[in-house]
Amino acid sequence: MNAAVDPLNAYVAHTAVHLPGKPGRALSGLTFAVKDIYDLEGCRTGCGNPRWLETHGPATTTAPALQAVLDAGAELTGKVHTDELAYSLNGENAHYGTPRNSKAPTRIPGGSSSGSAAVVAGGAVDFALGSDTGGSVRVPASYCGILGIRTTHGRIATTGLMPLAPSFDTVGWFAREPAIMRRVGGVLLAGGDTGPRHRLVLASDAFAMLDDSGRDGLRQAVDRVKRHFASATDAAVSPVGLAAWMQAFRPLQAREVWACHGAWIEAHKPTFGPGIAERFAWARTVSEAEVAPLRGVRQQAAVRLRDLLGGDALLCLPTAPGAAPIKGTSGPALEEFRGRALSLTAIAGLSGCPQISLPLGETAGAPLGLSLLGPPGTDELLLALAERILGD
Repeated sequence: MNAAVDPLNAYVAHTAVHLPGKPGRALSGLTFAVKDIYDLEGCRTGCGNPRWLETHGPATTTAPALQAVLDAGAELTGKVHTDELAYSLNGENAHYGTPRNSKAPTRIPGGSSSGSAAVVAGGAVDFALGSDTGGSVRVPASYCGILGIRTTHGRIATTGLMPLAPSFDTVGWFAREPAIMRRVGGVLLAGGDTGPRHRLVLASDAFAMLDDSGRDGLRQAVDRVKRHFASATDAAVSPVGLAAWMQAFRPLQAREVWACHGAWIEAHKPTFGPGIAERFAWARTVSEAEVAPLRGVRQQAAVRLRDLLGGDALLCLPTAPGAAPIKGTSGPALEEFRGRALSLTAIAGLSGCPQISLPLGETAGAPLGLSLLGPPGTDELLLALAERILGD
């Protein structure tokens, strides 16, 4: 697809697919795109890397989550770019370029669901499917000023998606309108906890990750959310510090990443872009002995979130530590920002909780998302609450 047809640089060139919708179904009348890690029968899944594309044939089946959306009547407009093997939060692909962030054109769109966020923010589709392992839906949603949800780990099957770190991988999606987010949730989710939550817990250690501009940019957003709860209190999420949780998350994720892709990397020797090459090289060195004690940290995080939220609270936190970095920001600066971003996103990653990013803030002239996080199984509640908050 050329620039005149795809001004967002979001659609992959190797698979031009357009499947019309079906009338009279839950998602009839809606258009969508899908991240190029989802298998679609008869099409190749590129996963953001040319060597992957060369060494994998067409998919023989369609990912169940994608099939469910197609069966619900939505019109598929195509597959869209991802960061290489989904192992980045930036959205800058060394092989295929950077999808356009329509809300902040000089800034990156975020990854790894970069194309999915770009087509939604740019108005090309009504919604888009992505995936979230370490923040790959939540961060692009924040950067691009749209809604994005990471679902409870294990609630929606990730069968037919390229795995990154299976014990963290989740299905997610983006939209501009909360009603559309909820319609998609009605297709992909069933049987969740929709009981009311009267308390809001403001994550003081998460808000401390913001600079002054970020705090100012979210102040009115926090007040807007607080109006929907009977009470709001401040509390630190991590007793040992969010940085410590991030430092547990990264090796745990990396160990699984290498288990999934190490053999393919060593056999086919793909070329990876800056940052991603170094990340895979490091993942190769992470040993079982290193990650074994970190599994206890993960369990402690899950228990902490359960105790903090109980049966009547949700957590409020910034989705990202600031506005999207400027395109072409240097490697060291990006890695520093990535570390702070992962300190925020690792909360849901370690605990398996669902989290939705709401486009409520602005900083440095660019979008900044505010998130609500709930106990496992409260995905539908988050979607319903997002609709109420954005409708007030």
